[in-house]
Amino acid sequence: MAIAEITKTLLAAKKEQGVSFEDLEKAVGRDETGIASVIYRQASADETEAKTIVSTLGLSEDMAEELTIAPLKGSLEPQIPTDPLIYRFYEIMQVYGMPIKAVVHEKFGDGIMSAIDFSIEVDKVEDPKGDRVQITMCGKFLPYKKW
Repeated sequence: MAIAEITKTLLAAKKEQGVSFEDLEKAVGRDETGIASVIYRQASADETEAKTIVSTLGLSEDMAEELTIAPLKGSLEPQIPTDPLIYRFYEIMQVYGMPIKAVVHEKFGDGIMSAIDFSIEVDKVEDPKGDRVQITMCGKFLPYKKW
């Protein structure tokens, strides 16, 4: 996966400043995953959000403008991902994609879940057998139009 130069700069500043995505969430007032999407150039920020992100990271305000530009989305190469965490999502869809699709269609009808009117939350759930990653995706149901 090719990472944009601005992403490299933002991530380096984030590390240097010791700022977490949760810290950025508090500063910007937008979900930490949404802010990570802006930093990885998969989403855009409004002018105020962009200025807050770069100032919180100790960067020049002139970098903010690039974060307001609508990005070219979809950063994964058209091949099976090799990063273990990203691969697990690919594997989950390979194993559970059709069952999830069947349940969605049974509950909602013929349609899809929006990836535009969408939110995702990543939470840590403490467990004595080992902490768990809880991911909640919430997307508007979009029925297919009949014509």
